[in-house]
Amino acid sequence: MDINAYIQSGILELYVAGSLSEEENKDVHAMMKKHPEVLQEVLDIEAAVIKLTSATAPKRKHTILENIQKTLGFDADVKVIFISKYNWVTYAGWAASVVFATGLFWMVNQNNQLQSDIEVAKSSQTLLETQIANSKNSLKEANTLVSVLRDDAIAKIPLAGQGNFANTYAKVYWDKQAQRIFLDAQGLPEPPEGKVYQVWSLKMSPLTPTSLGTIDNFATDANKIFEIANNNDSEAFGITLEPAGGSESPTMEFLYTLGVVS
Repeated sequence: MDINAYIQSGILELYVAGSLSEEENKDVHAMMKKHPEVLQEVLDIEAAVIKLTSATAPKRKHTILENIQKTLGFDADVKVIFISKYNWVTYAGWAASVVFATGLFWMVNQNNQLQSDIEVAKSSQTLLETQIANSKNSLKEANTLVSVLRDDAIAKIPLAGQGNFANTYAKVYWDKQAQRIFLDAQGLPEPPEGKVYQVWSLKMSPLTPTSLGTIDNFATDANKIFEIANNNDSEAFGITLEPAGGSESPTMEFLYTLGVVS
């Protein structure tokens, strides 16, 4: 439908005047809901009518009456009853309803927008707090690693690649006093899906492996340095690739790196 042609048809003026049938009023009301420009036109017409009637009616009512009486030849004592062509009470009710509905629609939209802005602000604040916390944790970890690297009492054990994995490597920093190691696994590739790296403490004679656990967050850790508890009297360290969840003993054909404590 050509909305401009609809607006120019004059039906909106008749709607404002209250001279349409109930069915026609429903049609116009539906068009106002569907097309904002139709609603705006109705509001403009109503504003113009209100402005016109308020400007002329109070000041000229008596003059108009006198002119009509004079033209028709009535005496001044004859009472003239004016019957309005349009039902202005109905019109006023429709106008009030339209204005109220428009205002209510605007208020609902504003409230929804405000709620949306509040949720975005909350999300942004939560994200910022998380980033700050992560930064603090990262700084603490960095300071810890620096102190480990600079401590001469910390044993440094390079782990060389083995067999088919000769191009891999890792390094263990063993803090015996704190009974922990820091494993630098930057030289290991990301494990296949369903597999994890498992770290072993080894006694060499006889060969006795003790699991130090699996590295479950290898893929998501950015610096690939992992702190692992170790209260064993280790003589070597090794890393194998195992099924998710780890194994009770190392799978030697998937021994990636091995290093002996000097």
